[in-house]
Amino acid sequence: MQLSSLSRSVSGLAFLALPAAAQIANPADTHKQPQSGQMPEETFVTSRSVSDLREEDRIGPYGQPEWTAHRRFPFTRTYVRPPGTFSFEYWVRPTIPRKKGQTSTITQYEFEMGLPGRWQIDLYLNENKEGKDGGMASENAFEVRYALADWGKLWGNPTLYAEYVSRDTQVDKAEWKLLLGDELAPSWHWGTNLYLERELGGGGENDYGLTAGLSKTLDDQRFSLGAELKTEFIDTSATRGTYDHVLLVGPSLQYRPTTHLHLDFAPLIGIGPDSPAMQALFVLGYEF
Repeated sequence: MQLSSLSRSVSGLAFLALPAAAQIANPADTHKQPQSGQMPEETFVTSRSVSDLREEDRIGPYGQPEWTAHRRFPFTRTYVRPPGTFSFEYWVRPTIPRKKGQTSTITQYEFEMGLPGRWQIDLYLNENKEGKDGGMASENAFEVRYALADWGKLWGNPTLYAEYVSRDTQVDKAEWKLLLGDELAPSWHWGTNLYLERELGGGGENDYGLTAGLSKTLDDQRFSLGAELKTEFIDTSATRGTYDHVLLVGPSLQYRPTTHLHLDFAPLIGIGPDSPAMQALFVLGYEF
């Protein structure tokens, strides 16, 4: 009789425990990786941000904020894409000379792919045109990035960048960058690039430059507004140590009409006699 009562008690406790057990998530479910094309979805969020902004939620295996998966600044790059995600971007960059001359326009098609281990590769096809009637010159470029640590482990989240450019009508060139970026405060984001671009022959032109951007989120995952700066010191083999100084400053904005689509625009005004009157950059990007 006692055994029968004990059996009924245990059965009752087990029955009461079933609803609580049903609420306990499988630990493995919290570490599921997203399928390709699901990068912006809720299942990819690894932790909530300290702010109320969804674009500052941490995503992916590196714990990076969601906004870093969409190019925030047209001229300035930050960090790497989450592994297994892809992006296609269409660029238009007109440069209006300060002195007499024709406007040059660079049209660029870029494909980005995030790789495991904090690596990223980019492929480019560029078309350069001088004025309305000038000929078209093509360039092909290959870029690789490597982030030195997961997000937030090192100040500025340093990322190394190397690019090789094959040009049809001019000598090839190479470019090296140090990418930095982070969050100053909730809704405030920044990025800075230090770079050296060098012609591999010909006049041996060197461009020593810096770009910097600051943005403020006005509508979460929708609209941000800020400013960018670009400065270059340019010399050649014949004028080594004597530089032309280019300085451009202007507003920068991003609009994200959908989760996967972003538009960036930065019209920068030239300051100083060596700078163009204006250089603008428009980017249309789609994340897969």
